[in-house]
Amino acid sequence: MDIQLDQISKTEALIKINLKEADYQPKVEEKIKEYSKKANIKGFRQGKVPKGVIQKMYGKSILVDEINHMVSHKVMDYIKENEIELLGEPLPNQEKVEGLDWDNGSEFDFEYSIGMAPEFEVKVDSKVKVDTFSIKVDDALINETLDNLKKQFGEMTNPEQSAEGDSLYGFIQVEGQEEPAGTTLDLTNVEKKSLKKFLEQKSGDVVEFDVEKTIKDEAARAQFLGENKDLTGKIKFEIKNINRTIPAELNQELFDKVFGKDAVKTEEEFIEKVRTAISENYNRETDGYTQLKIRDKFIEDTKIELPDEFLKRWLKLSNQEITDEQIEQEYPLYTNDLKWSMIKSKIAKANEINVEQEEVVEAAKNMIRQQFGSMGMSEQMEANIDTFAMNYLQAEEGKNYRQLQENVFNDKIISFLKDKVTIKSKEVTAEEYKEKA
Repeated sequence: MDIQLDQISKTEALIKINLKEADYQPKVEEKIKEYSKKANIKGFRQGKVPKGVIQKMYGKSILVDEINHMVSHKVMDYIKENEIELLGEPLPNQEKVEGLDWDNGSEFDFEYSIGMAPEFEVKVDSKVKVDTFSIKVDDALINETLDNLKKQFGEMTNPEQSAEGDSLYGFIQVEGQEEPAGTTLDLTNVEKKSLKKFLEQKSGDVVEFDVEKTIKDEAARAQFLGENKDLTGKIKFEIKNINRTIPAELNQELFDKVFGKDAVKTEEEFIEKVRTAISENYNRETDGYTQLKIRDKFIEDTKIELPDEFLKRWLKLSNQEITDEQIEQEYPLYTNDLKWSMIKSKIAKANEINVEQEEVVEAAKNMIRQQFGSMGMSEQMEANIDTFAMNYLQAEEGKNYRQLQENVFNDKIISFLKDKVTIKSKEVTAEEYKEKA
């Protein structure tokens, strides 16, 4: 068997294989013998079927199967032995395969296209600058959060007439719809100039309004429309119930509901604990943003030449349902993910960053603890945390383990980069962060 690599470019090559009869015939003969021993053919005793009969009935399919098996294994062995770092998977030249004369030929040629990872450099030092944000937890944000908590834990009432701040439960009247689904209109989502027509309404009243002009926020409008998401222009909304929340008092009862029994005792302690919780939440959010900025910075600054046409062809063959238009549209996202994966691998190799099994198991334990964090884990559950973690990691045929391993690996790379690059953080308000990030 002859095999050679023909380099097309830095990132593409052809693996060519020439297979002679002496390479495959022993395997084919061996397979025919196995068939003759196992075949159950009418007119012959089992195990006594002549090889000539097997050859006539199954010879061609045995030949094709054995050669394809031999060639595919040889290609992968060659890639492994020569330490070729693949992008995608080897793609066989189908025209060559379809042109093979299986009936009369004794020598066969195969050809595989491969995409290869290029050589590239990653600069990791303080000269790499990443801009990010930190969110200022000011008095306005604290007061807004306190108001939300008071409303969240407040008392629900059903007044006869609607007022500003209420929510209206009812039905959108649609012609031909016998059983319309109920929906809720939160008046805080209604534009101010349209709000008047929703005030002093009662159960049974019908309000007609332009849904797009009245609820300009797309997410709020979609939530209100529900199954009637395609409605536009003027609609009729029949009110069935008016809901109003009387805010809770800032007292021990509220403290206990929010943070647990006797966790805080005074209003000052409560506000400080709210401030800490907000800071932790926003720190997690801005940390995620910072990670994305680090990722984008390294993708932008690291020059990596990819075999674009090969990868597009491989993506198309890997998923027959995807269209050429979808590939062109999604290809930049795919290549960014691929480049980031390559960059992480290079950084890990250069700095001996690895993920041990113990780290994955510990990450699984912490994930389970977080899931029960709001209610706290009992001593019995904590005592069985090892079992819970292993059950999770072994589920989904190891998919959970691989996903968590990748998460741990990514966290270790990001942590390493944070210590090496220069991160400049600008303090902004929560509203400014929403606009900018």
